[in-house]
Amino acid sequence: MTHYAYDATIPAELAGYRIDQALAQMFPEHSRSRLTDWLKAGSITIDGAVMKARTRVEGGERVVVDVEVQAAARVEAEPIALDVAYEDESVLVINKPVGLVVHPGAGNHNGTLQNALLHYAKTLADVPRAGLVHRIDKDTSGLLLVAKTLPAHTALVRQLAEREIARTYEAVCHGVLTGGGTIEAPIDRHPQDRLRMAVREGGREAITHYRVLARHAATTHVSIKLETGRTHQIRVHFSHQRHPLVGDALYGGRSRVPAGKNQTLRDAITAFPRQALHAAQLEFSHPDTGKTVSVSAPLPDDLRTLLAVLQDNLNVD
Repeated sequence: MTHYAYDATIPAELAGYRIDQALAQMFPEHSRSRLTDWLKAGSITIDGAVMKARTRVEGGERVVVDVEVQAAARVEAEPIALDVAYEDESVLVINKPVGLVVHPGAGNHNGTLQNALLHYAKTLADVPRAGLVHRIDKDTSGLLLVAKTLPAHTALVRQLAEREIARTYEAVCHGVLTGGGTIEAPIDRHPQDRLRMAVREGGREAITHYRVLARHAATTHVSIKLETGRTHQIRVHFSHQRHPLVGDALYGGRSRVPAGKNQTLRDAITAFPRQALHAAQLEFSHPDTGKTVSVSAPLPDDLRTLLAVLQDNLNVD
């Protein structure tokens, strides 16, 4: 458990602010949503009383925070090797391999990236989710952003929510795209299959930008930028456009290799064992300095091999 205890006075210049807004100004190391949760739980009192987040303050009120937070240390630390793409005192960027689950969950209590992070830096036990700011799927490779301190986590989660973190992916999709574009289609849980997401009217806003890097005989290599970050967003959007990612068993359906293509090409596409998706670049403002940090990760071997076969078979039937 981590204990947070503060005893402070609301400054006069915050008069007229809502309580949640004033608290966010006074305790910037914590997110407003976290402070609001503590307000609702009665762990924050204003002049000795529990108040609602929307109540306006006058300035001069006494704020007492007394809360214990379950730390991520309840997830077991495990000595799992990590590929560190960037690190300083506040930020860590991991190049996640294919097959590594990000968070413990049903059927994956151990052997996850969170287990590995807690072993890599024990202080991450005091940061929500061991500092992980976002996630990618088990069978997607590439970069993940980790905050090493609570203030850094709050700042980076805020950047993510305000769409200030640039996330660039590379993927190989079925079909030959004529050019780049933007997919803007809301995403929600699939109405029949709870393991899947789907484009649904009334779902959460989802925007995906893409451009063509190379066209092949039956596929296209694309660069993708996420404006939003919904679960399975890239996979769902490209499937919705009838260009699912190569190797995507959940959203790809049956084999889409056109008849008549040579066997080498067919085998390379149909046998690819996971969604052909890689988180290639992250760009964000450093939570301490405000300077832009840009981190890149090269394509993993399986994707490079796939692209080489696709390129070699451009004009072979």
